[in-house]
Amino acid sequence: MKKWKLLPGMAVKGVISNGTVYYPYLISGIFSAFTYFVFSSILRNDLMKTLPKSGYAWMLLMIGKSLLAIILLFFLIYTNSFLVKRRKKELGLYSILGLEKKHIAAMMFLETVILYTLVMAGGIISGVVLSKLLFLLLLKLSNLPVDVEFVFTVDAFKETIYYFAVVFLVNFIGQLWEIQKSRPVELLSGSKKGEKEPKLLPLWAVIGVVVLSMGYHIAIHSKVDEMIFTNFFLAVFLVIIGTYLLFTSGSVAFLKLLRRNKKIYYRPANFVTISGMYYRMKKNAASLANICIFSTMVIITLVCTVSLYLGEDEVTHYNYPYDMTANFEKDSLNRDQMEEKLWELSSKYGLKAERIDLFELTTLSCSKTENSFGLAHQGYFRDDHTTNIMMLEYYSELTGEKEELGDQEVLIFSSGMDFGYDSIEYMGIQRDIKKEVKELFPYPRADKNTFGMEYVIIVRDEEERDEFVRAWAEINGVEDMESFLDGGIQKAGIVLTGDGNKQAFVDEFAIWCQAQPGYTAYRDGLDARAEIRAMDGGLLFIGMVFGLVFFMCLIIIMYYKQIAEGYEDQGSFDIMQKVGMSDREIKSTIHRQILLVFGLPLAGALLHTFAGMFMVDSLMAAIQFFNTKLMIRCTIGVSVVFILIYAISYMTTAKTYYRIVKRV
Repeated sequence: MKKWKLLPGMAVKGVISNGTVYYPYLISGIFSAFTYFVFSSILRNDLMKTLPKSGYAWMLLMIGKSLLAIILLFFLIYTNSFLVKRRKKELGLYSILGLEKKHIAAMMFLETVILYTLVMAGGIISGVVLSKLLFLLLLKLSNLPVDVEFVFTVDAFKETIYYFAVVFLVNFIGQLWEIQKSRPVELLSGSKKGEKEPKLLPLWAVIGVVVLSMGYHIAIHSKVDEMIFTNFFLAVFLVIIGTYLLFTSGSVAFLKLLRRNKKIYYRPANFVTISGMYYRMKKNAASLANICIFSTMVIITLVCTVSLYLGEDEVTHYNYPYDMTANFEKDSLNRDQMEEKLWELSSKYGLKAERIDLFELTTLSCSKTENSFGLAHQGYFRDDHTTNIMMLEYYSELTGEKEELGDQEVLIFSSGMDFGYDSIEYMGIQRDIKKEVKELFPYPRADKNTFGMEYVIIVRDEEERDEFVRAWAEINGVEDMESFLDGGIQKAGIVLTGDGNKQAFVDEFAIWCQAQPGYTAYRDGLDARAEIRAMDGGLLFIGMVFGLVFFMCLIIIMYYKQIAEGYEDQGSFDIMQKVGMSDREIKSTIHRQILLVFGLPLAGALLHTFAGMFMVDSLMAAIQFFNTKLMIRCTIGVSVVFILIYAISYMTTAKTYYRIVKRV
């Protein structure tokens, strides 16, 4: 009975006396709870379902929260393993002094309850304080109304409490398993017990190189097609597996080769360093692989976030170059009447119609094989191509260029890669291509454009246009040929400049268009851009939060690695001093070992980032982000900043290592 009474005090003392390992765990737990509570609070808030265009942000946050739950679960389990390893010697001593395993289990349960309570209190309180601020940040990034009231819901509190109760229960069960399977003597030496050296090192090292190379190959050579997302996950999986194999086997195999080279190994400076690294690689390769992977995640996440933030206007205007477009039946709208109305609205709203376009075209869907357009088959991922048949007079009005076309000649424009042929076959019609047009507003062009790629075929006159349209109709089995030939559209588009109320201008012009004969549809470019910004805002918010989460995971892993090695090396460095090594030589050895060990994950992360950016560039093209130069600049900038922060974090955590080794 007396033993049971001692347990609460021992639990509290155990947490306090082991603050070096428990405090970082508490900080990471509080940050995890705070992050999860913020996501849950925003998602559970009914306001997110009522704000205009907030559906995109809500959907992305829901996906982000699911991923966050998985990441935090494995991260907290991983960090908990450091606590168990560090406490084994202490728990073994308790066993020798008379505590049974059931008493130790009860004490550890009380410790878990204490930690859980502190984490929940810290995470939820900080969440309550900062959730509204982060919610307003989300609204700002998404260009949603910010003059709204954020209301907390009970469900968000419950979800956070239940989720972390499960996480801490899993960790407690893991601790029990470690204690139950170990004897007191094993517990006493458990904190110094390392992982066994992998068998068949050369084989696993070669496999690691092959797997990593396969992942790099997929990442570098993948294109934006129906396999892009499958290739992305496959490349990530292969790179992660290859990284673990190389750090756990390849690095050890390399160090063993160095040890066999007597000229290198038996030099005083190299002997201690190689031996120390060999010892660490055997026992801490998993930590180094995790540091490498989380570093890669931090860099790539921040590169995507910064690139999207800086290039958002380019993306929105690429998708919607006009502030508004309206469609009419052919020859329905009079240009003079339209311009008169626009000048009236310009005076009313203090805006200028910088561009006023009115043109006709016929839009048809076709399959494409080399330079031949044929019957559409409506495949996945836009196997079919949109072709717009436009007369030369409208091309001249749009571009201001005067071109002449002879018999059997056309111009062609591609919004993606160059068409690249001297002739074209369109539904059996043969034409020579006089010139391939490189720029044509309102059709933005990008070589990497795959999803929304269009072709504009500029023909000489109305007669030739009807020839192309008739050929398409015959192949596609159109029966009412006369109605189909009259089915082209007249498109009106405007671009506004100035500081006036553009939305009011567009709304009033849309009402005027709807009242005109032959009106069929209109598209509000301002509103469509706002929807893209809302979606991108959700991505930016998730990118910022996940960047912080990954960086927090990275710092905690680095810290615990230093702590674990520090306690393990206390005795070793005592012996080294006794056999004659000076304090300066010992400090130099420590510095070289730590620097090399932490330099390897950083080098691996930068290499992963370089290979991964090829695929990221393709994935960004799926949302019409085509500015590769901007992404390269962002990659360089983020990498430099990350290296600086990584170095500062390394030096900060290394101080703890020195302090433990010196027992100060």
